[in-house]
Amino acid sequence: MMTENFVFSRRLACIRAPLVAALFLTLTSCHSTDPLSEPTGVDDRPIPGETDDPSLAVAWAGGIPFGVFALPTSQLGSTYNGVVRNARIWVETGGAANFKNQLAAIKSKNAKVFLQLTGHHQYYLDSDGHFSMTKWKDRLNMFKSIDFSSYINDGTIIAHYLIDEPNDPKNFGGIKVSPATVEAMAKYSKQLWPGMATVARSESSYFVSSSISYQYLDAAWAQYATRKGDVFDFINRNVADAQKEGLALVTGLNVDKGGDSGANMTATQIKTFGSALLSSSYPCAFISWEYHDTLEVYLASTAVQDAMKSLRAKAQNRNYKTCKS
Repeated sequence: MMTENFVFSRRLACIRAPLVAALFLTLTSCHSTDPLSEPTGVDDRPIPGETDDPSLAVAWAGGIPFGVFALPTSQLGSTYNGVVRNARIWVETGGAANFKNQLAAIKSKNAKVFLQLTGHHQYYLDSDGHFSMTKWKDRLNMFKSIDFSSYINDGTIIAHYLIDEPNDPKNFGGIKVSPATVEAMAKYSKQLWPGMATVARSESSYFVSSSISYQYLDAAWAQYATRKGDVFDFINRNVADAQKEGLALVTGLNVDKGGDSGANMTATQIKTFGSALLSSSYPCAFISWEYHDTLEVYLASTAVQDAMKSLRAKAQNRNYKTCKS
């Protein structure tokens, strides 16, 4: 368990960390165009996890991970080198051996992964449909007997994806999963795997609290959709809130349902909004929502591919960093 002195040192280190920022001009609901303006004042404080030496990266191309939720491993490569995957399915379909084989395959693609270890939230609700910490821990405990520390140590695993949209009461029987509960989830994860970063997919504004000091939660998640308003205001606000709480930040686009009136984003929107998000050097990864069978043709279109390649180049033109706070 962390001591108060350790926590103080952690925050002090974050405050004193050197700023290495670069501005490049040109996601937070799964179910989700204002005129663009220049970003202001988002990069004048320390950037968690930033380093010039990607010592944990395995044959890493450079920059921050760039990818799409649930993207098949076979599609990782020149455009995408980051992904969120439901590792619970790996174990349920092939045991520990399959789990390790899947990680090895991602590593062989020179890519990195956010691991969702407990699966869909429907499996850890109580009889009233509310979040159950007991059931969540039970599902997580499956992995206690599997040694995957090498993939944590070499940077293949970006972070433990603790929970999806704890801020959305519709997911949990009308009651949000509080920031304090998310911090408790992160604490339990760190007790099992101290070196693995923790992230929850909710905007950093959800975690702004005067009563909580985040000792175990490492990162928030800012996923943009057009309904979120001006994209520069969106990323500025999320960076400021993450900095306030000493959290790292993941960003990305809802390309599936985040366009006008809930449609797919156009290739132009992907390039424009993605470039705006990447104008901030604060995020530690750029992962968009979401690959599925019906979206495969869309992602394979020439225009969308070109837009994604443009964003990958921007993401790659960064100092490597972890998603640890």
